Amino acid sequence: MDIPHLFDVKDKVVLVTGGAKGIGRMISEGFIRNGAKVYISSRDAKACAEAVAELNKIGPGKAEAIPANFYEEEECKRLAKELEKRESKLHILVNNSGSNWGESYSSYPSSAWTRVLTLNLHRVFTITQLLTPLLEAAASENPLDPARIINIGSVDGLRVPALETFAYSASKAGLHHLSRVLANHLGTRNITSNTIACGPFESKMMAATLQRFREQIEGQIPLGRIGTPEDVAGTCLFLSSRAGAYVNGATIALDGGSLVRARL
Repeated sequence: MDIPHLFDVKDKVVLVTGGAKGIGRMISEGFIRNGAKVYISSRDAKACAEAVAELNKIGPGKAEAIPANFYEEEECKRLAKELEKRESKLHILVNNSGSNWGESYSSYPSSAWTRVLTLNLHRVFTITQLLTPLLEAAASENPLDPARIINIGSVDGLRVPALETFAYSASKAGLHHLSRVLANHLGTRNITSNTIACGPFESKMMAATLQRFREQIEGQIPLGRIGTPEDVAGTCLFLSSRAGAYVNGATIALDGGSLVRARL
């Protein structure tokens, strides 16, 4: 039960959607620093290339990019085919890509629902479904080392958000439940499915909110700070290693305790 064995992800093959920026970039680096081979995919090909170059300088793991626009189903199919050409198995799938839309209730558009739900929820199912054969190939290697699906959710899918982000919070609540459904369905194939419900982290999506409300946000978190790269990377490493091999269907609130903050 030594620590290096319990948390070992060396040589595992990982796909991180949205892995070039924000929380996805933090997760990608965590796997790279611990010897995994990480594929990064998002529609921003330039950002993917830049992230891969930076990550390969860090090592000891290796990074590669497969850019794809997940709004388009055909692009998701292309991603799966390209990954199948390069790898015979996928040990870890991190469904991280997401979008948000904030607008007042009275003017919140139908197009926002289509855009946000497509990327945050529908495409998680699409990509997971397409990559299940590769996950099954990894899962067959060792019954005590299942393949892993890690879905990046949000505390806004567990509580009512303060901001008017109706489609985002609904999509994340749906993602949390989809993850549990997948845990039941794919668990029999030795594939686990878990969710990390993230609180505030430094990211492009959170940048404007943190700029305006950082003091108030940190004041509502018992630990008094926002999340760091080590926090989310460490949680992913736990879920992906022997230490987390028996965790299936869980939603882990990674929020410094904001959900349990007592209020009058």
